[in-house]
Amino acid sequence: MQAWRDLLEIASFVVTVIALPFAVWVFVLEQRKERENEEEEAFQHLSDAYSAFLKVVLDNADLQLRTSSALPNPTPGQNERMLVIFDMLIALFERAFLVAYKDDMNPTEQRRWNSWDDYMREWCRREDFHNALPLLLRGEDPAFQAYIRRIADEEHQSPGMSLSR
Repeated sequence: MQAWRDLLEIASFVVTVIALPFAVWVFVLEQRKERENEEEEAFQHLSDAYSAFLKVVLDNADLQLRTSSALPNPTPGQNERMLVIFDMLIALFERAFLVAYKDDMNPTEQRRWNSWDDYMREWCRREDFHNALPLLLRGEDPAFQAYIRRIADEEHQSPGMSLSR
């Protein structure tokens, strides 16, 4: 009977010292993997949304949103479509900012965010987009407003920065 009790005590000690910390470590590791998968999925949804946005741009090729810095002499209808497309883009950029931007990012998060920063900078180099920002940013998240205004100022002041291809 005493041997049986000693054996159970040793087994309890082994579980407490080895198995329990191992189980906690596995749990933490799985939680981290799950969080990384969720972040990757969110990033993929944002990427898909930007691809869908580019299809809208393609469907409105007469606006020359990807081939020139600004459409010369747009008609009122073209101006209206351009403003709606810019509204869509700002909504997408704000969503990306709220989902993916952090002040302190790990290398993977920074790599993902750099793509969005590049998109924002590219669009902010467009004179028509830059000029529409005050209207487009009304009611948007204040931190996002500050971020994209800073980018727009940086890109607008950079000499020789053009979207023309």
